Amino acid sequence: MLLILDNISKSYGSKKVLSRISAQFTPGLYGLLGANGTGKTTLLNIISQFTVPDSGEISLNHQQQPKNFYQNIGFLPQQFNYYQQFSGLEFLLYMAALKNVKRKKALVEADRLLKLVGLYDVRKKKIASYSGGMKQRLGIAQALINDPLLLILDEPTVGLDPKERVKFRNIISDLSEQKIIILSTHIVSDVEAVAKEVILLKHGQFIEKGSVDQLVQTMIGKVWEIPVATESAPAFLTDYAVVNEKIVKNNRILRVVSDESPCYQANPVSPTLEDLYIYHFREE
Repeated sequence: MLLILDNISKSYGSKKVLSRISAQFTPGLYGLLGANGTGKTTLLNIISQFTVPDSGEISLNHQQQPKNFYQNIGFLPQQFNYYQQFSGLEFLLYMAALKNVKRKKALVEADRLLKLVGLYDVRKKKIASYSGGMKQRLGIAQALINDPLLLILDEPTVGLDPKERVKFRNIISDLSEQKIIILSTHIVSDVEAVAKEVILLKHGQFIEKGSVDQLVQTMIGKVWEIPVATESAPAFLTDYAVVNEKIVKNNRILRVVSDESPCYQANPVSPTLEDLYIYHFREE
């Protein structure tokens, strides 16, 4: 299984959204990180063939427009609408029919997926009665109903509570052994523990791409902890990219990303993927 993006570009009017994006994907989970408005959704729509690029090509297993493309793809868009009068089960069977999944297989898969995402007990209830988190889990199930080779998820954990997020990460981690999964998010924890590679998209271009360990290594010597008096903290918050802060014995400890030591009190600390994200997207 091989997905190739070759010099993908896209503009809307005078605004350049994507500029000469190229990458190759093999089975595994890829985290696409970027601030809101950086072009993540546009890129996923192009890969899913819902949006046509201005230039560049996409190929799946060395075929630019395979006839069975839509049978091999599962997609959960950021904004996903449901037929509210359908039950969860009816909706999955409807989506299976659209993807040419035979009825007998669809019934088996629907039951399996509803159990997987924790909706089996409410499978016959109308979607209108579902909470936001339940609808999001149903969206994940519909993306898997055709057992796709390529799975594209745009901000899939929106609306999920912490327990649901952990379960979601476990599910996609298991699936990534045999599928190409591209997960777009601005939440670092969604991909930090499970991604084969992480890609940072900024100003329409890939600015970083590699394993979590590889990317974190680039931040060595750029992450600092600074003990500051409470009254001095606002100046640091204005002048530096602060990842987080904690209070210890009435003093604040600021975690800061900076190419150079911010001050003589600063102590270098081990970097994380969140540090890398703040380093690149502080102003976004």
